[in-house]
Amino acid sequence: MNNCTDENGGWALGCRIDGGQAEYVRVPFADQGLNKIPDKVTDRQALFVGDVLATGYWAARFSEITEDDTVLIIGAGPTGICTLLSVMLEKIRSGSSCVQKIRKSVCTLSGNIIRKFLQFRRKNVLNFVQANSEHGGADVVLEVAGAESTFRLAWECARPNAIVTVVALYDKAQTLPLPDMYGKNLTFKTGGVDGCDCEETLRLIAEGKINTEPLITHTYPLSRIEEAYELFENKRNGVIKVAVEC
Repeated sequence: MNNCTDENGGWALGCRIDGGQAEYVRVPFADQGLNKIPDKVTDRQALFVGDVLATGYWAARFSEITEDDTVLIIGAGPTGICTLLSVMLEKIRSGSSCVQKIRKSVCTLSGNIIRKFLQFRRKNVLNFVQANSEHGGADVVLEVAGAESTFRLAWECARPNAIVTVVALYDKAQTLPLPDMYGKNLTFKTGGVDGCDCEETLRLIAEGKINTEPLITHTYPLSRIEEAYELFENKRNGVIKVAVEC
């Protein structure tokens, strides 16, 4: 959908035309870009299907993850959590011998979403990855944080011939220091989430295989949206995501 060439298609909503934080919104090409929410899925359960869950799911699918891969996800926010859940599902699909263990982990992470993150300095992350991978780095690295330091960290933590998937957005252009990374023979993948997996993720939510609702830590009515913005912007009261209800 992000590749749509029509000026009112793709990322137009909220970018080139008025966005969706209103009681009623006209959506161009709605018959092409919207998915019906299944009866078994609540609005809150479906809230992130077209946003952070779409990004995490697409990133995992895009990265060609196999059963034996060591996967590093850089970014511990909502998008990183959705990416982690999606990576675990990819592991199940690839025929992992630890299917039950992974499935249990997915349910645990979904039901008790991470509220306390381990924070490493850049050097510690690199040392940890190298010490806990068989080939001196991760087989697949997914960069979902979007900082200059995390862009560099992504390829530093990758083993030779690894896949580095960049789905983060950056404030400014990043550079590839080819002389420093030349011998790694890395494959870089990048792009905006295409949003074409929403029907699949809705089905997974209906089946209880994904649950992102615990990411919603605060709920506000539309009449108090300024308070919601203030809370989220200043990261108060342990906020992760805010839901706004009409």
